[in-house]
Amino acid sequence: MKVFTTLLIFISVIIYVSVFSPVIEVKIRYLSDQIGSIKYGIGGESYNTFQKTLTPINTDFSITIPKIAATSPVIDEVDPNDPIKYLPALKRGVAHVLGSANPGDNGNVYLFAHSTDAFYNVPKYNAVFFLLGKLSAGDDIYIYYKDRRFKYEVDSVKIVGPNEIDYLAGSPDTKTLTIQTGYPAGTVNKRLIVTANEIGLQ
Repeated sequence: MKVFTTLLIFISVIIYVSVFSPVIEVKIRYLSDQIGSIKYGIGGESYNTFQKTLTPINTDFSITIPKIAATSPVIDEVDPNDPIKYLPALKRGVAHVLGSANPGDNGNVYLFAHSTDAFYNVPKYNAVFFLLGKLSAGDDIYIYYKDRRFKYEVDSVKIVGPNEIDYLAGSPDTKTLTIQTGYPAGTVNKRLIVTANEIGLQ
């Protein structure tokens, strides 16, 4: 009986590690960077000895967040109400909500990342935004769009219920960015929302 119990525990640990390995890997890398005082920046900026350069996935449509060393392609015009369309998109990158503003235009650029309905689906989705909660007001976010680079500055980071949608619309007279992901990672219980303001073309 003891051998069987030990075997079950061992199998459970293996399953847990294999399922959550993307999350674990990202968090370990972030912790290692914090311990080593390593800071990431964008090519062309000024660096000290401890900083590293992040390279965008592409310049057609992608996102780069230096603080959490995150880079990902952005899949354009994705319907957030149609799982048949948004689930494949989330396996490839971050989704740009159908009908939301484009970088550089007035309005709200609305992106959403992994948002899974069960823990065992975590490996299927982009793990790049598991550290979004580490962002704080003033942090930089870069969006590459049609060979141009737009800089955004984080305004707020908050956790909301799944039915709260006030943050989605933005103002037609301002240029903003909203990033949404499931919270905690691998669930849809709540949403982690990052809002940012466009600083300008870089």
